[in-house]
Amino acid sequence: MTYKALLVDDERLARQELRELLSDFEGIRIIGEAKNLTEAVNIIEREKPDIVFLDIQLRQENGFDLLEKVRHSFKLIFVTAFDEFAIRAFEINALDYLLKPVNPKRLQAAIDKLQKPDTAEVSEQKLNIEDRIFLNLGQRSQFLQIQHISHICASGDYSEVFTANAALGHALLVEKSLKEWQVRLPDKFFARIHRSTIINISQIDAIETLPNRTMELSLKNSSRLFTVSRRYASKFKQQFS
Repeated sequence: MTYKALLVDDERLARQELRELLSDFEGIRIIGEAKNLTEAVNIIEREKPDIVFLDIQLRQENGFDLLEKVRHSFKLIFVTAFDEFAIRAFEINALDYLLKPVNPKRLQAAIDKLQKPDTAEVSEQKLNIEDRIFLNLGQRSQFLQIQHISHICASGDYSEVFTANAALGHALLVEKSLKEWQVRLPDKFFARIHRSTIINISQIDAIETLPNRTMELSLKNSSRLFTVSRRYASKFKQQFS
């Protein structure tokens, strides 16, 4: 399979160096280069790349903003000069990251993940409340800050992610189970209250204890009442002690 690739970097020499490195990979065909987000959006909408190599620090622009400007879904590899702390956040949100100057062996590892997604190592590293996660929503992709998640509800093999920020829209249907979310979300801020629900503790508006040893709670951005089942009630209470 041949993957169509777009290079987004405001430095011409950086794009040229990456282009030369990618020329060694028969399965990668570069369909365009962009020095800013406007150019990148135009190319993405026109050429529909399979993968985008994206710099973070563009001139007067932030590479993160690209995902808010396009609807086409693609794999994302960051190419960045950021320090180790920042790279950790990027690594858990995208297919991979590459540190400038790009190491050919690291590039090979990133391409291997693209070409062998079933055998690619899946990170189970805990998310931080400040992290942004890169979500593939089928026809489009979107960055979402973990702190903006209000609650998550199970929906078969999928999950519905509800946000505390109305500007982000309605529920996001994500191909990720509730168990996966529970493993990744920071325990200090999120609690599983039911087999089908995880909530952001900071979004709790009120809690009522019921006679049957369960609890009901309301969230700031939802008119729905949520039940804390007996199975999860004890651990839920410990998070407030």
